[in-house]
Amino acid sequence: MLSLSSLRARWVCLLGSFVAVGLGVAVMTAMGLALAAGLDASARPPTRFASSPVVVMGRDTLTVEVRRGPDTALVSKQLAHPHPVDSELISELRAWGRVRTDGAARDAVGVDAPVGAVRRLVGDRARVLTGDARHQADPSAARDAEALVGIGSLLGTAAGVTAFVSVFVTASTFAFVVALRRREFGLLRMAGATPGQVRRLLLAEAFAVGLVASAAGCALGARGAPRLVRALVDGGVAPSWFALRGSVDWPWHVAFGTGVLVALSGAWVASWRAGRIGPVEALREASVDTGVMPRSRRVVGFGLLAVGLGLLVWTLRTDPAALLKRKTYATQPMVLVTAVAALAPVLVRPLVRPVVRLLPLGRPSGATGLLVRENAAAALRRTAAVAAPVLVTVALAGSLLGAAATVTGAKAAEAREQTRAQFVVTGDGLRPVRVAGATVSATASTAVFVREEGTALVRSDARAVSDVAAFAAVTRLPVVAGDVRDLDDRSIVVNEEWERHEVGARVRVWLGDGRAARLRVVAVLARGTGNSGAYVTSANAAGAVVDRLDVRVRRGADRAAVGAALRASAGGTVRSASAWLAATYPRTGPQVRLGFLVVLGIALVYAGISLAATLLMATSARGAELRSLRMAGATRGQVLRVVAGEAAVGVCVGAVLGGAVAGVNLAGVAAALGRVSAPVGVDVPWEVLSGCVGVCLVVAVGAAVGGAWRRA
Repeated sequence: MLSLSSLRARWVCLLGSFVAVGLGVAVMTAMGLALAAGLDASARPPTRFASSPVVVMGRDTLTVEVRRGPDTALVSKQLAHPHPVDSELISELRAWGRVRTDGAARDAVGVDAPVGAVRRLVGDRARVLTGDARHQADPSAARDAEALVGIGSLLGTAAGVTAFVSVFVTASTFAFVVALRRREFGLLRMAGATPGQVRRLLLAEAFAVGLVASAAGCALGARGAPRLVRALVDGGVAPSWFALRGSVDWPWHVAFGTGVLVALSGAWVASWRAGRIGPVEALREASVDTGVMPRSRRVVGFGLLAVGLGLLVWTLRTDPAALLKRKTYATQPMVLVTAVAALAPVLVRPLVRPVVRLLPLGRPSGATGLLVRENAAAALRRTAAVAAPVLVTVALAGSLLGAAATVTGAKAAEAREQTRAQFVVTGDGLRPVRVAGATVSATASTAVFVREEGTALVRSDARAVSDVAAFAAVTRLPVVAGDVRDLDDRSIVVNEEWERHEVGARVRVWLGDGRAARLRVVAVLARGTGNSGAYVTSANAAGAVVDRLDVRVRRGADRAAVGAALRASAGGTVRSASAWLAATYPRTGPQVRLGFLVVLGIALVYAGISLAATLLMATSARGAELRSLRMAGATRGQVLRVVAGEAAVGVCVGAVLGGAVAGVNLAGVAAALGRVSAPVGVDVPWEVLSGCVGVCLVVAVGAAVGGAWRRA
């Protein structure tokens, strides 16, 4: 009964947590339904051989035995060049029924024959597909599979960030609620309540908020899921056929359970703080915050800070390439954000004075500036609660978009350094040509597979070179040992990521079509950002089709004439090297940018909710203080300027702390680029950061002034 009465009386204080949990559940429900649609997409009907009950495909996987502890296991990887269905097998299949071929392509055929008979005939020479599995023979199957992987990565990252921000905002809100209710909890203790009863009261309130908010969030998420799917399709992240499919239960269960858990997790630490409030708190009237950094919070804060920085340094020393991967730079900032938020009361006080000097509050020694500075420094919990959501938003914006743009920029600079070509021709099935006055190098996409340490089968993207001398003339590869010009049909060029990368060493590999080969390393390339893959000759890439021509104009030749000759004879798309680089390595890929903007949009909405709730709660409890200012001679405008200034100080402090976290993460990315011998540079998304801070300022000042209007 006490919990219900408290909920009725304190609903304004819990409104921020309710909205935060409800929004989080809505987002997770929508993303769960979209993810379920992606998982169910394998049931797509076939289009290429829709009228054939059976499809026979050439072998398209490589299976290799690896060690798994004391045992062995078989690991399979997709071949770069699947095997065609050989003509002898097609002749045998015709004896059982009609065989449909797709023009000259022989990677798959449709067969009108009993499934059992076809399986017995084919054996292990090819794959036999029936039902919806026939979709694997469609030309779009590989693109669809890649798109679904991207959708899963995007939604998984967004859901993880949503859960983190939900817990962060809920914990911050409940912590401030406890600070505002110190006298209430002190009265309960004075009336005989035990610390455990106070903790259970607060957890019961959080549980009730979690239940109602999760139910509302599930309903809202169901309405938002179709809009999310349309946004994924319109943004080019998902294929055009992607849509919600059927009825699934697990997204609802996961989202609802996560919402309740988020509410309880956010209130857990605050409940222990509430339980430590003593009866003497009922007599307190001062607004100065004391005891804001107990020893346990210091230990947690400095411990998380040590873990975050230590993890960054350890990864930088042992595997710097990991810092350049999206999974790492999207999740690593969360540890530092939590650490800085835990230490915020310690960090806020020294930042208040310089921030007040920068804000347009009149003279810092004047009445308004003095009140803003002293109030912000005295009410550390309120200032830290305002700074926390801004901190997480700015830190995520700077870390995610900044790291993505930095890595992409490094890839573009690296590719620019590695080419001597003036023209690049791209397209499927290009015709290798000879052009007067130019050196033309034809290459094809392929892959090689290597078993590292006997425990893993690793795929390495590679290029197949037709003319080694021409290739060496049009490229400037980052060679650290050996000579690319020594490449022949019995050798390979590798990079420093390979387990064995010594010049002269022989490595056992499986080629793109699954053939085993033993090749000699003739050159080793710097690790870089991943652009420097392996290189083999065309003889070791059976089935690879030329898809790129690099063209270098010889001295004295007419560049315009070379370009015209390429457009007339090579086929494909002819572009200058700079235009090709701009198209291949954009500043940030549209899919990656859309994904990160979705994540940042979620964080920004949460920041707005938290700021509005915190400042409305704070001003609702400051009626006596604001009336005292009026009685001391302050006008309403002056009081509102003080309140607005305090809110702006909190936002700016959060922006400084978030910028520091983002700076540390971007410094780690830049150091990782240097460690892998890639071009070093940092791209800071100033426009996005300014926009986030601007939105937070508007929301915070508006909520503070709106809450204080009636009380001033």
